[in-house]
Amino acid sequence: MPWLSDGPSFVRFSAIALIAALFVGCSTKEPFEEPAPVPDIEGTVELDRVWTMQVGDGHDDQFLYLTPLNTGDLLYAASADGEMYAVEAENGKVAWYKDLEEQIFAGVGGDREQLYLVTRDASLMALSREDGEVLWESALPNEILATPQSNGNIVVVQTTDGKVLAFDASSGEKRWQYDSVVPVLSMRAAAPPLVGGELVLAGFANGKLMALSADNGQPTWQYEVGQPQGRTELERLVDVTSQPLILENAALVVGYQGKLALVNLRNGDEIWSREASSLHSPMVGAGNIYVSSANGDIIAYRGSDRRELWTQDRLSWRQTTQPVVYDDYLLVGDFEGYIHMMSLEDGSLQGQLEFDSDGLRVPAQRLRNGNLLVFGNSGKMTVFELKERD
Repeated sequence: MPWLSDGPSFVRFSAIALIAALFVGCSTKEPFEEPAPVPDIEGTVELDRVWTMQVGDGHDDQFLYLTPLNTGDLLYAASADGEMYAVEAENGKVAWYKDLEEQIFAGVGGDREQLYLVTRDASLMALSREDGEVLWESALPNEILATPQSNGNIVVVQTTDGKVLAFDASSGEKRWQYDSVVPVLSMRAAAPPLVGGELVLAGFANGKLMALSADNGQPTWQYEVGQPQGRTELERLVDVTSQPLILENAALVVGYQGKLALVNLRNGDEIWSREASSLHSPMVGAGNIYVSSANGDIIAYRGSDRRELWTQDRLSWRQTTQPVVYDDYLLVGDFEGYIHMMSLEDGSLQGQLEFDSDGLRVPAQRLRNGNLLVFGNSGKMTVFELKERD
C-alpha cells in the first residue's frame, strides 16, 4: 500500500483553570488531581543548547498546538500572531521570514512544494516553501486546531466539530467532506489526519478511527478505539486526539479512556489491543512502545508481547507531552515548561531542564543530525544536544 505517496513523512490535568481549556461543548465540575511537584533528581544527563530563537508570540496564551514542521535541512515555524520563519536546522540561520498579518490557529503542515496553516477566522492557507508567499486560501466551516496534512495531491483538515475536508493542493478547491457524529462533551483538541496515497486516517471524539478514501472521502473501514461508558458525560469521554503511527502495514493508535491498539491498514481488523488512556500519539523505540498517559504517567510496554515494563509516576497530572526517544533516553515536556529525561531501560529520571515558563504543549522532535528541537508555548524555539555529565 503506497501509504505516503508524496512528500516527506512527518512523524500531534491540573488546576481547574487549565483543565477547562481541554473541553468543548459543556462545562464540568468533576474533580481533578493536583499536579505532582517537579521531581527532585540527581541528573546524569543534560541538554546543551546548540542555537535558539524567538518565533513571534508563540501560542500567545491560547490553547493551540503550533508544531514546527521538520523537513530535514529546514524547519518551518509559525506563531499565533502570524509570524512565519524558515530556519536552517543545523545553525538556526533564518532562510526567510514572513509576516502573514493573520492570526494563526493551526499548523505548520506541508508537502514537497507548499506549507499549510489555518487562520483564526477559519481559512486554510497555502504558502510557498521557497519564500512564504501566500498561494491560495479556502474558507472552512468551523474552528480547526489540528495541523493540516498533505500527500502532495490533497490537503486534509479536521474541524473541532468532527468534519474532515480535503482540498486540491494546487488550487485550494474543495474535493470532498466527511461528517462524523460528535458527543455533547469532547476534548478541545483534534488529531491531525494522517494522509496517505490511498487512505486518510482520522480519529474522532466518538472514539472511532476511520479510514477514508483519499480520492472521495468515502469510509473504507472503522475501528473502535474507545467505547463510551459511565453515567456522566465526563466518564463517557473517549476522544481520539492523537495521530496514529504507521508500522509497515498497520496503524498504532491510542485513545482517551480507551485502548492502545495495532490495526490492520487494509481492513481495520484488530491485531492486538490493551487498555490505555492517552491524549498523545505513542512512541516506538528500542523495540518497545512508550505512552504518555492522560494522568501524566509514562508507561513502557515491551513490543513483542505488550507486557508493561515500567511506569514513571513522578510526573502525574503534569500534562506530559508525547514522548520522544533520544539515544538511550525518553524525553517529555510538561505544562510548566520542564523537559524530563528518563532511562529507556527502567524509566528512572536522569535529567531535567526548565525550558519555558509558559509551558510545553507540542512534542520535541529529533532532527536529521541527531539533535533535539523544542518549541515552547511562548515561541521559544531551541535545538539541543544531549550529553552525559562528567
